[in-house]
Amino acid sequence: MNNPALELQKRRSAALTPGGQQRIDRQHDQGKLTARERITVLLDEDSFVELGQLVRHQSTDFGLEEQRPYGDGVITGYGAIHGRLVYVYSQDFTVFGGSLGRAHASKIVQLQDLALQNGAPIIGISDSGGARIQEGVVSLGGYADIFLRNTLASGVIPQISAILGPCAGGAVYSPAITDLVFMVQGTSYMFVTGPDVVHSVTQEEVSAEELGGATVHAQRSGVAHAVYANDVACLEAIRTVLTYLPQNSEQQPAVKQTPQTSTGNQSSLESLVPQNPNKPYDMHDVIHILVDHHSFTAIHDQFARNLICGFARIGGHSVGIVANQPAHLAGVLDIDASVKGARFVRFCDAFNIPLLTLEDVPGFLPGADQEWRGIIRHGAKLLYAFCEATVPKLTVITRKAYGGAYDVMSSKHIRGDLNYAWPNAEIAVMGAKGAVKILHRSALKNAENPEALEQQFIEDYQEQFSNPYIAAEYGYVDEVIYPHETRERLITGLEMLRNKVLNNPRKKHGNLPL
Repeated sequence: MNNPALELQKRRSAALTPGGQQRIDRQHDQGKLTARERITVLLDEDSFVELGQLVRHQSTDFGLEEQRPYGDGVITGYGAIHGRLVYVYSQDFTVFGGSLGRAHASKIVQLQDLALQNGAPIIGISDSGGARIQEGVVSLGGYADIFLRNTLASGVIPQISAILGPCAGGAVYSPAITDLVFMVQGTSYMFVTGPDVVHSVTQEEVSAEELGGATVHAQRSGVAHAVYANDVACLEAIRTVLTYLPQNSEQQPAVKQTPQTSTGNQSSLESLVPQNPNKPYDMHDVIHILVDHHSFTAIHDQFARNLICGFARIGGHSVGIVANQPAHLAGVLDIDASVKGARFVRFCDAFNIPLLTLEDVPGFLPGADQEWRGIIRHGAKLLYAFCEATVPKLTVITRKAYGGAYDVMSSKHIRGDLNYAWPNAEIAVMGAKGAVKILHRSALKNAENPEALEQQFIEDYQEQFSNPYIAAEYGYVDEVIYPHETRERLITGLEMLRNKVLNNPRKKHGNLPL
């Protein structure tokens, strides 16, 4: 080592393309960016500082001593997104297929420790074949070290996973513990056991895409919170999501001070909800009119579409929106919607993001299948999440609020701060038709003209119960407002609640009905 400067340059140069150009070309041919290219897209220009660039494994089994690339298949470091500190690791599929060994894991663990100690988000980019078989149990131990830190950091710093290639075996559990999981159509896969193992055990023929592709996890399993067309779109989405979040649980989300305008005309809300309570409408239309111009970012939009979840800004304030969707299953709450909503509510509460609930819910989905699969237990998750949340909570009942679902959807009774209702809101134990069949069963059975009598009973019930004014009299609704007044009420409410302090009873932790 006669010239130290040249030696360092040589090693740094080797670390930049440890897998070689041929494997880089193969990565591009598959429509994927390289690990370094992904970091470049994700972070602010020239902000990345790499750590552990010259790390190499120390293994000697199965000829590994002859293959010791720098970095050991993962790039780790820190940088900035919109000027704020973030930590990032990016697995390099061109090196050992991105497989995880002891050195690989130790780099990620070091980064996780730094992120937690310094209170900044961490983003993991997965593109890996799983545990490095040649290193045996050491690889499994490395995964467990990562899982532990994922768990300890949960609710303290935002953790975001980008699945930009295969993610198999034990590797899937780290993303599963993180807050948000993003995937790419056609190149992302997640499964505990791959298609070959599935076939050998069950004789089931299934492709990687069918088993654990982005569409499956976005629509059926709910593992993926969002799916994008390519790596760039996925990484840009992560940059967008971070604008709604604080750095950690001790901070508040930033408030944009510049004047914010909405996308639509507020007066159009007056005619948006149909007078016929059985006619659907798209709650997205309500959201886009209420929030700041083009600020809504949906989360889990392909999963449990009867409940909308997403981030937005209202008057510059970051908010998490939970909204029933009348255009899908009439906005009813079922198992998937309850779990989806509970996870999102708890995430927002962990990071001090106010919750806006837009309510039009006819109740929980009835049926033997839902009962047998545990709608009671799963529905209780959403109830628990709203009860537990201490962030500012604002609720607007746009139309129906029936039965137990009225209670669950951030009602005044579970510490809702500001609860509003539109004039056509229906707040009752159940819909008029169902209530009449129970309340007047005997009269209808003995009536000469049961249809006419039933209609009269329905109209009487609607007049007496299917309105927001009884709830307002009891103080369960703070105010009945015209729809066009809603945005202004929300803005002033968010300002008023900006310094809210509410603490739950001291405990080790609650027992969420898992």
